[in-house]
Amino acid sequence: MAPPSETKFDEKKAYVAQEEEGTAFFDDGREIELLHFLYSHPSIDEIRGSPSKMLQAIDEYGRTKKYLMNVGEDKGKIVTDLIAEIKPKTMVELGGYVGYSALLFGNAVREAGGHRYLSLERNPEFAAVIMSLVDLAGLSDVVKVVVGPSAQSIKRLHADGTLQHIDLMFLDHYKPAYTTDLKLCEHLGLVTPGSLLAADNVIKPGNPPYLAYVRSTVAEKREQYESGESGKETAEFAERTRNQYIKREGEEKLSTEIKGNPNLRYESKIVHSFEPTGVPDGIEITRCVAEE
Repeated sequence: MAPPSETKFDEKKAYVAQEEEGTAFFDDGREIELLHFLYSHPSIDEIRGSPSKMLQAIDEYGRTKKYLMNVGEDKGKIVTDLIAEIKPKTMVELGGYVGYSALLFGNAVREAGGHRYLSLERNPEFAAVIMSLVDLAGLSDVVKVVVGPSAQSIKRLHADGTLQHIDLMFLDHYKPAYTTDLKLCEHLGLVTPGSLLAADNVIKPGNPPYLAYVRSTVAEKREQYESGESGKETAEFAERTRNQYIKREGEEKLSTEIKGNPNLRYESKIVHSFEPTGVPDGIEITRCVAEE
């Protein structure tokens, strides 16, 4: 994959710039405003039942109205290519926001012959937006929205038999929870050899603990496992990232007691791309290749 210096972003499709630090860039009413924009859109009849038309309309809002923290076209294609390659029967996303990724990836899973896309979203208002748009796009047969903190939802879905194995997981939620939720999935046997992980925002804003974990050797993870190292999950993140959801959801309680399965061997690399605003970012693609 070419480094970012050799790729170019099409500025004509750029979203409105993300608001500066200290100014809200989500959860300020724009998500409900997006719903009104879509349902009153001149092309609403064409949007109904069409995930692609829906995505175009969401992008239109992001380009002409207000910034939306969506995965966007460029990074989205990285994941849809993976879906076409491995044809997952069950895909899980952690963090759904307004449903852009659920629409894009859920449709790709259906086209690849898959049967279930689970979108885990903590904020019930965002989850309601996702449900509305999934229904409008005609994807309710594949996409199921699960409301609640990610770790609790994973445990509940596993306990009730809904989720027994993850073929492909897209991580795009609270950044310090990437590592702890992956370890939980390892612990429950949901991530095993053959599972594929795609982690967003590993450059902007970055996720050093997650990258360190998926790029570690089995020996390094075993040493950490035996030493019981934990509690550092939020230390390497900027305050804006650590406290991103604190106003609405309160302080995030991570499942740091779960130490995962250190015997899983991963092959991991970053694929460089762009945020929908044109800011450089990347997705870490991690394949679980063996258990030693």
